[in-house]
Amino acid sequence: MTARFVVLIGLLSMPASGQVKQQAERVYEDVGLTPRLGHTIPLDLTFTGSDGREVTLREVFGQQRPVVLTFVYHTCPMLCSLLLDGVTRALKDIPFTPGLDYELVTVSFGADDTPESAAHQRERYLRQLDRSNADWRFLTGSESAVYSLTQSVGFAYKWVEEQQEYAHPAAVVFLSDSGTITRYLPDFAPQTRDVRASIVESSEGTIGTLLDRAFLFCFQFDPARNSYVLVATRAMQVGGGLTVLALLMSLGLLWKREFNQA
Repeated sequence: MTARFVVLIGLLSMPASGQVKQQAERVYEDVGLTPRLGHTIPLDLTFTGSDGREVTLREVFGQQRPVVLTFVYHTCPMLCSLLLDGVTRALKDIPFTPGLDYELVTVSFGADDTPESAAHQRERYLRQLDRSNADWRFLTGSESAVYSLTQSVGFAYKWVEEQQEYAHPAAVVFLSDSGTITRYLPDFAPQTRDVRASIVESSEGTIGTLLDRAFLFCFQFDPARNSYVLVATRAMQVGGGLTVLALLMSLGLLWKREFNQA
């Protein structure tokens, strides 16, 4: 009797599981991230800042600084907060300051989001970042402007009526000051090392230390691992170069010492 009951429960649960799976597939259909590295976003789109003033992307990108871009909606129950919290944690450990060394921009795709809600989020995350003279642009915009921007970077989302929330991916997008997409980190908790390297990479060498440039030479981004990985041959080249440099410096000191003793 017990065995028959277990089999019956299993049979009854199979259609339910299949139904849940089909529902989940329907919800996330056409939702996701399609990387478009090298693509340039439309800079003539107009958005509204958290201070209520209109701003074009051309003004944002006209600061001769790389741009770190995220997409959220401010009533998101979980994922958007996780993304912004993760980005903030990573940026706190990086010596570059948003608004001075690079532009930090968050665009809302929520239809009900307003400059007021954007201002609230801006204040919250700047407080968490706790960096003197930092700035973080939180922008809202028309449906057409937001759609054009998200489409240009391959960020696909949609409203799910049954759940009364948006289905969407989580990612950090890095762009050069000309609006060209240079890197994606599709993660709501990106590693500090990867965020720093992506900013330096998108700056095309205008910011970062010699160590940052050496890192980018020795490490290459691996989409499968969603991180920068060591390229052995390049590391050997750098190691060999440093060895030669150290040898030359040692010889130089010896020659200087002998010259002074002569």
